[in-house]
Formats: sequence, C-alpha cells, structure tokens
Amino acid sequence: MESTRNKLIQLLSKEEDTFISGQVISDKLNLSRNAIWKHMKELEKDGYKIEAIRNKGYRIIEIPKKVSQNTVQWGLKTKWLGKTLIHRESTTSTQHIAHQLASENAPHGTVVMADEQTAGKGRLSRSWHSAKDKGIWLSIVLRPTIGPNLAPQLTLLTATVLADVMQNKLHVTPKIKWPNDIILSNKKVAGILTEMQAEQDQIQYIVIGIGINVNQEQEELPDDIQARATSLKIETNKDWDLHVLIQDILLTFEETYSNYLENGFQTAIKQKWESYGYRIGETTKIKTIKDEQEIKIMGIADDGALLASYQDGTIKKVYSGEIDWFSNGSK
Repeated sequence: MESTRNKLIQLLSKEEDTFISGQVISDKLNLSRNAIWKHMKELEKDGYKIEAIRNKGYRIIEIPKKVSQNTVQWGLKTKWLGKTLIHRESTTSTQHIAHQLASENAPHGTVVMADEQTAGKGRLSRSWHSAKDKGIWLSIVLRPTIGPNLAPQLTLLTATVLADVMQNKLHVTPKIKWPNDIILSNKKVAGILTEMQAEQDQIQYIVIGIGINVNQEQEELPDDIQARATSLKIETNKDWDLHVLIQDILLTFEETYSNYLENGFQTAIKQKWESYGYRIGETTKIKTIKDEQEIKIMGIADDGALLASYQDGTIKKVYSGEIDWFSNGSK
C-alpha cells in the first residue's frame, strides 16, 4: 500500500496545479478507479485538499504543513534517500527504530522520522529533548562501501549538510563544533549521532541520527539547557515548515554523500567543514577520557579526527573528546 501511495504522490506532484485523469492514474499505477478513490481519501485524512472534477480528474490544491510520510515524499527530489520512509507521531527514539529496521535488511537510504521522541539519544549516552512538532527528529540508514575506520567521516559530512541548509535556505551562519554539534550564536541548535554495526573490515550498516531545534520559543527549552541551547525560530524570529526543511536536508545529504563517494573526504568534505569549524585557530581546552588539556584547534585530518596542537608543540589527532565552550559566550 505504501509503495503504491508513494508512486501516486510522485505522479501527482509532477502534474502540480493541473488535473490528471483517473484513467491516466489507473494506467500508470495499475489501479482500479475505486482504489484511486480510496488513496485520495487517505490523502485527505492527512490534510491534503483534493479537487476532483468529472471528465478532468484529480489535482491537489493544498498541501498540509504537518510532517508525515506523504508530505515529506510529496515533491521530494532525491533519487534514493527517503524512498523508504517511516513516520511515527511519537516514539522512544528514531535511532532505535532505524537500528531494528537495518537489522531486518531495510534498504540503503531508509529514513525514520518522528514528531516526538520520548527518549531521544545524544552522544555519550546523553538524552536529547525532542518536543512534539517543534523540531526535526530523524535517522538515516546507510550501507556504505567504506571501511569501518572511515565511519567518523560521515558524522562530519552530515554536519556540513546541516550547516549548508541553514546557510543557504535559512540565511543564518552556523558553526560546527567538533565532532557533531551545530552552533548558532554560540548555542547548540542541532546534534548528530552516528552509530555503526560492523565486522572487522566491513560495515553492515550505519545509522545517522539528526536532531534539530526548529520552532521552540526560548521558554519552551528545558531549564537546564536554556543557557547553551537555541532554536532556528529563536535565531530567525520565524516559524519554519518542518517537512520542507526535511526535504532540503535529505536532498542536500544525497548530493553531498554522492560527491563524497565519488571524490573522497578531502575534496568533498574537509575544506567545507573547516570553513564552518568552531574555534579553529583558537586556543581552548579539550576533555578526553584520559585527561583535560589546553590545545589550539588546527582543523581536521583526512580521516575525520581533530587536529590539535599541544603546549609542547606537537600536533596530534584526537578521535574522541569534548571541546570547551566559550565561558561567557564571546571571544
């Protein structure tokens, strides 16, 4: 049923603002007139306004702003990303569902999204507040042909995708705080969680989780993170259509990922990531599992590690750690 619905959505979106006859739909999708009518009724339940005129056919005259499988796939211009798309009104975590689907052979490019997460996951086992209808909470299943040692590159790739969408579509200037945070006005607006199932020399699948605070007011953010978190609405004084943002993210991700596979990390990602890099060229502190030291951030290495210059003059790669924030919100 869902695959047929997807084909119907694609057909109608190509004929936007014009009528498409029931006979054409029937011929192209191998559906009876009664089945077409049932699909149209399901779209209406989802908030679509459909005009049906005898001897002319059907056309969509209004698309709802809500997030659903239908609204995201309506007009989605990707070739493979999001063609299998799962939507939940509420779930514990999109990461959990994506892992389950991936273990059951869900195809490369499967996307899981939710209006609300009740147990959203962040890096280092932290929780992620995922308010209902206020943000983008989604996970992407990938089956890349790269070695497991290169998986961290996909976190940095995803960060450039979010930064590009924010800069090019929303006209704000983000920074990327290594390895997985997107920063606006020195506050966190989005985070990325990359998890992998792999053998020694082969990735079975990767799940990339994306959480973005979109339409929260300042007072809607939890008290314990208000000082260091923000939303796109707070930064732009504007509400944003979540399904349109999701479409922009998926299309930009697909294009960036294809460029990465074709041209490699150094050409496709590294330079762009460093152009967005938070505190590059500055001295700060980094906390690792071993200790906390003062470093100067030099950039990122070809494998995605942080390049840090230490006080003894050595430059080392850091694969896991936490960069200090500005203590007072200014340089």
